[in-house]
Amino acid sequence: MSATTGLFARKPREALIEETKAEGAELNRVVGLLDLTGLGIGAIIGTGIFVIIGEAIGLAGPSIILAFVMAGITCAFSALSYAELASTMPVSGSAYSYSYATLGEFAAWIIGWDLVLEYGLSVAAVAVGWGGYVQALLDSLFGVGLSNSIAAPPGDGGSFNLPAVFLVLSITALLCWGVRETARSNLIMVFIKVAILLIFIALGITAFTADNFSPFFPEGFGGAEEAAALIFFAYIGFDAVSTSGEEVKSPERDMPIAIIGSLVIATILYIAVAIVAVGALPYNELAGDTAPLATVLDQGAGISWGADLISIGALIAITSVVLTILYGQTRIAFSMCRDGLLPRKFAKVWEARKTPVLITLTFGILTAGLAAFLPLSELAKLVNIGTLFAFLVVNVGVIILRRTEPDLDRGFKVPFMPFFPLIGAGLCVYLMTKLDSETWVRFGIWLAVGVLIYFAYGRRHSLLRRGEVAKPSPEIT
Repeated sequence: MSATTGLFARKPREALIEETKAEGAELNRVVGLLDLTGLGIGAIIGTGIFVIIGEAIGLAGPSIILAFVMAGITCAFSALSYAELASTMPVSGSAYSYSYATLGEFAAWIIGWDLVLEYGLSVAAVAVGWGGYVQALLDSLFGVGLSNSIAAPPGDGGSFNLPAVFLVLSITALLCWGVRETARSNLIMVFIKVAILLIFIALGITAFTADNFSPFFPEGFGGAEEAAALIFFAYIGFDAVSTSGEEVKSPERDMPIAIIGSLVIATILYIAVAIVAVGALPYNELAGDTAPLATVLDQGAGISWGADLISIGALIAITSVVLTILYGQTRIAFSMCRDGLLPRKFAKVWEARKTPVLITLTFGILTAGLAAFLPLSELAKLVNIGTLFAFLVVNVGVIILRRTEPDLDRGFKVPFMPFFPLIGAGLCVYLMTKLDSETWVRFGIWLAVGVLIYFAYGRRHSLLRRGEVAKPSPEIT
């Protein structure tokens, strides 16, 4: 079996970069460092802190603070690996492309198929959370609300989530229009939602009571572990930065800074918010709350207008997450189409706007359908296992690339190689074991479907197998 036809045939890094310049498939390099960092923060801070924290507090109680730390540390090791690979291969495919260059085509397909699920369900999940905040805000400000039949999915008391569908389709239209407009819109939303979280901290701390932290482990340390596995959803997003490699002005320098910087900023905010939330209101009054931060200000601090402000902040935050994660999903799928593993016609770029309009519309419509009919809690669990799997592969990939191509010009290098990536991989496996068996079964079914599609379509249409890989330019080393 030859190097270009085997299941583990690797695509040269030089070919991955050269393909970004192909006629009809070239994206627009207009994203700077501030926009890129905003993309990371925009993707991370959303439903995880505004919605999922209520369910996580029910699992961990005050030790939710430790759960945030555990999840953040897990992400930190993986973020370093992402930063190195993003600076070495500034392309749109993220972990999919990194796997293609390090582990081979079949592994790349599996991780790409996994990422399509992860990003799609993540968008659907946060859009469902957005619908919940719309309901709460309409009721608080105007005393009106949408009927559950059109504002909640089956399983949550409704039959169709119209607000979630509206949000996803609106963001899809913006993504089709242009990456510059997308990045600038996201940056504005990021500044607003960070400001609102800071206001929450300032208002909530006025009701702080140290007694609320006892007992710290009401469900034992295992409760904190389970919460960390769920809270991991709150950190998903920094990897979306790596999907913008073909649209960044200086990717080798800016992408590592944006990946690590956005994760650090979000982690500090998360821990501060968790401390204030638990300190302001007993954890059992927040358990299962779908709008926990608004409840903290309303019932804990007695500031009703603050609760309305939090609801507005949540709407803006979740809108930003939908924008950035859907952006990431379309770029990964775009790369898979360009490689022939999915239909190549979807990799066509709209010349006037330099956006992959066909793949964006396709995934926007599919994701809107998921948001309309699936409940939030089940979506979050599937997103978590998919993300942890992707992080595992990236940590392994950075070790392999160091060994196979040690002389590559890297804009950033993971320190203490290979120990940090190995720790990152181990932590991912550890958190994956904390997810329930039903989540594993659903994930396994999704991967099995992906394997069938690969052998039925992707394997036969792969450009690498056909020997149609782009030849590198002399300046690429």
